[in-house]
Amino acid sequence: MRFVARVSSGRYTTAPPAQTTHRVLTVPETTDLEPPTNASPARHKTYEIIFGHDTRAGRAFDVLLIAAILASVAVIMMESVASVRAEYGGFLRGAEWFFTALFTVEYVTRLWCVSRPGVYARSFLGIIDLLAVLPTYLSVLVPGGQVLTVVRILRVLRVFRILKLAHYVGEARVLGQALRASRFKITVFVITVLSITVIVGSLMYLIEGPASGFTSIPQGVYWAIVTLTTVGFGDITPQTPLGQVLASVVMIMGYGIIAVPTGILTAEFIETAHAQRGPKCPECDQGGNDRDASHCKWCGGTLAGS
Repeated sequence: MRFVARVSSGRYTTAPPAQTTHRVLTVPETTDLEPPTNASPARHKTYEIIFGHDTRAGRAFDVLLIAAILASVAVIMMESVASVRAEYGGFLRGAEWFFTALFTVEYVTRLWCVSRPGVYARSFLGIIDLLAVLPTYLSVLVPGGQVLTVVRILRVLRVFRILKLAHYVGEARVLGQALRASRFKITVFVITVLSITVIVGSLMYLIEGPASGFTSIPQGVYWAIVTLTTVGFGDITPQTPLGQVLASVVMIMGYGIIAVPTGILTAEFIETAHAQRGPKCPECDQGGNDRDASHCKWCGGTLAGS
């Protein structure tokens, strides 16, 4: 407990100690991702292995699951290489069906473990788990559809839970809030850029014409997008002096335009990060106080607005 002495009317007074707000977290006995209370011991044990990450068995399961996910994605990628597919096509297809069957059993087991399977099936990870197995089955009707199973790489997001990297998830939440806060500004920016590319593409079509490869206005808009983003494929280039002058202006404009969304997002990110840190004490100028606190946890001073 820390006290601060202050001078007031020629004598010392003792400031009140810093007040700390303690939150009591109540956890319900049964949640959507817990087994039912009347579940069998085998069901409880399976739940602890699949959803638990503090036990040795749970961590081992998660590590093996991520290894299987990475191996299955590698199989899909190798199958897309013509030379590898010609020599090992049968083995790769068999391995893909093996991983699909494995993940199908795992998905069904997850639904069997929890008290409300529908809630888990509609969650983010539940949808990803389903999408990880559907493309292989759809490939029976649509040849080549198994390529879409690369979406199962998203299941590696569970590594945040395994390695206890929850603070990274918090930072990702701050970034998401900054993106949502700047969505209107970025939308206006994108509309402005699209308008510029349509105008410049039309002008280039008028100046150069089909002789230089600008066979239509959409072709000119394509060139404007490639040039404005400073990519510059070089498949279409202006040949006339006026067209080259316009291209130079668009190239220089591209450098300035690239900085605009970066500045917008950076400003919103800083503002969101400051809001997440809580109010700053007007006396010691320290931040990081709880948003609902009335006194500074560093010096005990009264916070503004309390």
